[in-house]
Amino acid sequence: MTVAIDQSLSWRTVGERLARTESPRQRRMLQTLIDHLRAEEHQSLNELMATLVTAPQYHFWRDGADYGPKGADAVRAYYQQLVEAKRGVLEYAIERIVVDDDNIVTEGDIRAYQSGAVARGFGFNVGDLEATYLVAYRAVILWPFDAAGEMLGEDGYSTLDPDRAERIAPEDLPEAYLAQFAS
Repeated sequence: MTVAIDQSLSWRTVGERLARTESPRQRRMLQTLIDHLRAEEHQSLNELMATLVTAPQYHFWRDGADYGPKGADAVRAYYQQLVEAKRGVLEYAIERIVVDDDNIVTEGDIRAYQSGAVARGFGFNVGDLEATYLVAYRAVILWPFDAAGEMLGEDGYSTLDPDRAERIAPEDLPEAYLAQFAS
């Protein structure tokens, strides 16, 4: 049985927050985040990069170290690698959104389809590197914006239980995941 994930959940949740936000600056920031999340869903590098400043800074914090790409070329390469590793089919179930005039903060659970090799690289206990797994982890992402209201990058913090990886039978993989392997 296919395990359903909703790739549009993140941007639809941010859209609900946009609908009840009055500040023009915060509305623009929320719309930029929606555009960014939709570009991630569609795995469109050009659309995604269009949501960022010319020299974005990503900070991915794990075990006290920052692993995020810095600069447009590095960020583009990061997203290109994400597409090549077939990590783009995911659901971010945002439970909390905090907005001020400089940042948006989102918090929730991420579930994603990953190969065994990728899942192990993330720290999950998986047995078969060739199999596909549905992994889950908790994430808080700070989305900073400059004075002009443009997205500066992402500051992400995540935590995971290494045993939250479920092996998915090939016949149970969703079409959105399988489509990544079509030539």
